Amino acid sequence: MNEKDEYSFKASPVYLVPIASTLLISILCSLLFIGADVDIGYITLMPESGLGSIWNAIYFVILIAVGAYLMYFLLKKKLHLGINFLIGTAISIIAFMLSFLYLDLLFAIINVEMNLWSLIFISVSATATVDYFIFSNHRIIHNILVLLIGGCLGAFLGMTIPTLSAIFILLLLAVYDVIAVYYGPIGKIASHGLENLPGVAFSFRDVHVGLGDLTFYSMLISHALIYFGWAACIFSLIGVLLGSIIAFKLLEKRGMFPGLPIPIILGLIFMYFSLV
Repeated sequence: MNEKDEYSFKASPVYLVPIASTLLISILCSLLFIGADVDIGYITLMPESGLGSIWNAIYFVILIAVGAYLMYFLLKKKLHLGINFLIGTAISIIAFMLSFLYLDLLFAIINVEMNLWSLIFISVSATATVDYFIFSNHRIIHNILVLLIGGCLGAFLGMTIPTLSAIFILLLLAVYDVIAVYYGPIGKIASHGLENLPGVAFSFRDVHVGLGDLTFYSMLISHALIYFGWAACIFSLIGVLLGSIIAFKLLEKRGMFPGLPIPIILGLIFMYFSLV
């Protein structure tokens, strides 16, 4: 989380609106997974065990850290073409994959036959539209797309990462977020102005919330719903929103504050209490 003017920012429940919107999107996407009742497998490399889950978390965080350092390197060298290429490539891959996946799930639920080439055409068209508005000056549409991507991607991760690995990933990311904001690339990137990096953050009034924060909040909520049901989902959602407002209150005294630790930890704790 990052604020434009640390002297004027005052935390308010209104700042929860974009986060709640992303979580709602992730819930809707999770319902598509549940309704279609398909097994798309796991994306983790190691088997779901104590040590395997830890390694899954480590390589996941390493990938994110490498991407952040690469972004900071390009920003430091003022290689804006490289930055746009990196962001554009990532957004395009994500947008195409998510468009294809959720359209396929939707058509399966409503029992409509859709051939492969039609799905590809629609997904490519959706991807081109997303790319255009992400790099355009239409801030409202840009922000809506960031919320959509965060919710849809979070639901995908919540579905395709097993529980123990998901917990370790979220906890390790919370630790990494603190280090990266205060001592690493994320804080340095934010100091250059997140508004200058298309697609990486949602801007609401005088606050920036990173796409990563939105994605991993959504991952937790979606995993809770898909694997443990509505009670776990609602409890974890309350935890994330409560943690977010606490983080916003702490942001009043700081120019930047890591957005993951408090919401993720409270979300996990609340989810746990819903299951005992």
